[in-house]
Amino acid sequence: MSKTIRIGGASGFWGDSAIATPQLLTVPGLRYLVYDYLAETTMSILARARAKDPALGYATDFVHAAMGPNLAAICAKGVRVIANAGGLNPQACRDALAEVALKQGLSPRIAVVTGDDLMPQFEALRAQGVRDLHTGEAPPAELWSANAYVGARGIAQALERGADIVITGRCVDSAVVVGVLAHEFGWRWDDWDRIAAGTLAGHVIECGAQATGGLFTDWQQVPGWADMGYPVIDCEADGTFMLTKPEGSGGLIHPGAVAEQILYEVGDPAHYLMPDVSCDFRQVQVQAIGPEVVRVSGARGRAPAGSYKANGTWRDGYQLQLMMAIRGIEAPAKARKTADALLSRTRAQLRQRGMADYTQTCVELLGCESLYGPNARPLAPREVVLRIAVRHPDPKALAFLQRECASAGTSMGPGTRSSFAGRADVQPVIKVFSFLVAKERVAMQIEFGGVVETVAAPATGPAAAPEALPPPAGATLPGGAAIEVPLVALAWARSGDKGDDENIGVIARRGEFLPLLRAQLDAAQVRAYFAHLVAGEVERFDVPGLQAMNFVLHRALDGGGVASLRSDPLGKSFAQMLLDHPIRIPRQWIEDGLVAADRS
Repeated sequence: MSKTIRIGGASGFWGDSAIATPQLLTVPGLRYLVYDYLAETTMSILARARAKDPALGYATDFVHAAMGPNLAAICAKGVRVIANAGGLNPQACRDALAEVALKQGLSPRIAVVTGDDLMPQFEALRAQGVRDLHTGEAPPAELWSANAYVGARGIAQALERGADIVITGRCVDSAVVVGVLAHEFGWRWDDWDRIAAGTLAGHVIECGAQATGGLFTDWQQVPGWADMGYPVIDCEADGTFMLTKPEGSGGLIHPGAVAEQILYEVGDPAHYLMPDVSCDFRQVQVQAIGPEVVRVSGARGRAPAGSYKANGTWRDGYQLQLMMAIRGIEAPAKARKTADALLSRTRAQLRQRGMADYTQTCVELLGCESLYGPNARPLAPREVVLRIAVRHPDPKALAFLQRECASAGTSMGPGTRSSFAGRADVQPVIKVFSFLVAKERVAMQIEFGGVVETVAAPATGPAAAPEALPPPAGATLPGGAAIEVPLVALAWARSGDKGDDENIGVIARRGEFLPLLRAQLDAAQVRAYFAHLVAGEVERFDVPGLQAMNFVLHRALDGGGVASLRSDPLGKSFAQMLLDHPIRIPRQWIEDGLVAADRS
């Protein structure tokens, strides 16, 4: 039997469930546990933490929640661990974990991969004219952090040297798996198809339970949320892998859920740009080959670009977000009047003290479909949550609203609860500055056993365009006996953020649905549907292997992450909104049972 490597995906973000690690340690034959902690928003949080305490700046959950209670079992089973938990301070993460191990009488061999931190050379980059990747603007005067999104080569090298645990800084999410597979199978770093296949494997499990039923469109089918199963992959030498989950755990292994995750935040699936490879996922196949087993194959790769993407974080003023519950007759009208009154009152106080107006405000009525804009359904709720968010360069200017919101409980609308948990906190606004840096400027190292060792430079190759695919089949809009149904009757969908851009993957439930979906759901239609939220253009990309389309909505998230004042700054609800979009289908599809009557 050919060699396979069994890997468990134990974390999809900083804050993921503590049940993942002990659950995955029950899986027979598990060789590796991998952990992803570093979203762009997380880097902002880490920058804020390190600004308060130079000993912080790493994902503390990795040390105290994932490793601490489970380290003895990990060592006893010989399971190796890779995590990008180091964030902005990987050496501190290593030292904290070593201290935990020492107290337990354990001595795992811990390696650290460093070199992604660009702060020591950022002023030189500034002098050379570095500009924001999206806006073309010059960098802000003062950055809190600057890190390159590096690849997997340092991880593979640390494993080759014998490390039991590898801690990295800001490597890309999928690198924790690519490094394992390149090490185990001896892949060449210019074997683009295999590196792309490993990237796909890492991408599928990098968000934890999102691959095993979490956030699935058909959530009603997913059992056992209290004991949600985390993903397990069995990888072959060519990069093909089987996806399963621990026996008896909750969740669901379903081709639709896996397809949703494959398209999650990839942008153009023909140009998914990673540090080690440029991926083409358009012909990826997802097949159910047994109960709770899905086979994934078909990724292709090309040489990567000569630059790393890098992100800097910086403070751009302060913000305040508060919420209050308002109930009773005409609750939405009372909530709007409350918001208007509080903003008017505090603006007057700002003027009286010679202070500038708010730089930005956001008022949302949660429970009234406020994010849906013109697509909202008429509602008459008797209970809403009023959310007010404001921004100002001076934190003292936000103290007026911070204090005045309490007055609504006695001087404004009846049925008002003016606070859920005391006075809201004023928070710094941490924004992201994205830029490119030549790979030769980023010197990677591993620190292991008291020795610092250089990591070989990334592989390169001639630039190549993706393979041209046959044009998609056309479709004629149904006439005559037709019926209008919501998109969810024909498709699965998932959405997520890339900075200020939004990604929505739409997967046809059946192949025959796709031409009709393409005919009625183009980039212009999606742009019009989200016109109240999207400031940029919308692109559509075809993904025939998954019977899918991927939409990228530019400048759709009000800055994205912690820079956005919206209640959904990461765009997780966009797919749910789009699934209500009306689509005309032949009535015969319902009569023949191709479209479920309860979804029409």
